[in-house]
Amino acid sequence: MVISGPSGVGKGTIIESLLKKMPDLVFSISATTRSKRAEEKEGVHYFFISRREFQKRIEAGAFLEWAKVHDDFYGTPRPFIDTHLSMGRTIILDIDVQGGLQVKKNFQDALFIFIVPPTFDELWHRLKKRRTEKPSEIERRLKDAREELGHLVEYDYIVINNDLKPAVEDVYSIIRAEQCKKSRRLQEIRHALSAD
Repeated sequence: MVISGPSGVGKGTIIESLLKKMPDLVFSISATTRSKRAEEKEGVHYFFISRREFQKRIEAGAFLEWAKVHDDFYGTPRPFIDTHLSMGRTIILDIDVQGGLQVKKNFQDALFIFIVPPTFDELWHRLKKRRTEKPSEIERRLKDAREELGHLVEYDYIVINNDLKPAVEDVYSIIRAEQCKKSRRLQEIRHALSAD
């Protein structure tokens, strides 16, 4: 499952709530070259690596997807995804639009959810409230957000994060409905019967 949306829209907070509500979900931890923020922990929020190491991993084909976003690189480690998929687990990827579209090429049956802010003014306030970016970085992120929103049509679902609780409920409902789809249930049944 891919969750995308502009920086500051609340993807991380929504995902945290989902993981508490649905403990069977697995969160995919991305690798990044950006600097660690004060509240972030290595191996929990991201794997923080150098640009040189990131480049080595690209050349080795170690990423399911990767992209350059806001002057830094982000990527999804392939071995983690492969391991959990082989176990039949549902994995949440919190990735940007570039990465989401790369995943879509390889996993057409994946679930793609785009989180949007109620307004750009609200997005600006959220980014400013975080106090993690300079004003010039906030402006760049808002510019990038406008470009990202141009890809809404390539996602299966759109959730407006005007208020956290209803947004979490919307995403939860989407996941539950998708898990009950005939094609997914038949896959689960076949897997369970072949394990006996």
